Amino acid sequence: MTRAVLSLGSNLGDRFGHLQAAVAGFGEAVRAVSPVYETAPWGGVAQDDFLNAVLVVQDAGTDAWGWLRRGQELERAAERVREVRWGPRTLDVDVVTVQGPDGAVASEDPELLLPHPGTPQRATVLRPWLDVEPEAVLPGHGPVAALLATLGPDAENGMRRRDDLVLVGARR
Repeated sequence: MTRAVLSLGSNLGDRFGHLQAAVAGFGEAVRAVSPVYETAPWGGVAQDDFLNAVLVVQDAGTDAWGWLRRGQELERAAERVREVRWGPRTLDVDVVTVQGPDGAVASEDPELLLPHPGTPQRATVLRPWLDVEPEAVLPGHGPVAALLATLGPDAENGMRRRDDLVLVGARR
């Protein structure tokens, strides 16, 4: 049995539709879906704003690599093109962290770095994760609330919660 936290993002085409397709694509594994946030792009590439959300998923038959592969399949279905690092994309699915039967899964494989190395600096992941798991802990880094607080008072500038966009699929 593994449980994973996944970060979703889209800033091309039907942004909300791409996020909803990802939630639907994880199906019965979905345990929680965060609110959607509209966020300024990150990484220095001029592009449109993103819609971001976080999923908590769980499945007895999926390991860390399985979560990565499922996310990549959904990105392909959304016709994601990887031309520019941190560039615009129809769908981005990042595996943030995975908990296995023996605890947190760590990986230094360049294709699957766990926990995801950019997470401690990204309010666009930390804020929606806290919305669904207020006591969340990023393995090796500590409580997510503390990580967000260390980013400072301006960390959530450029982020706007979109309560008019509700992703369907979470088992509550």
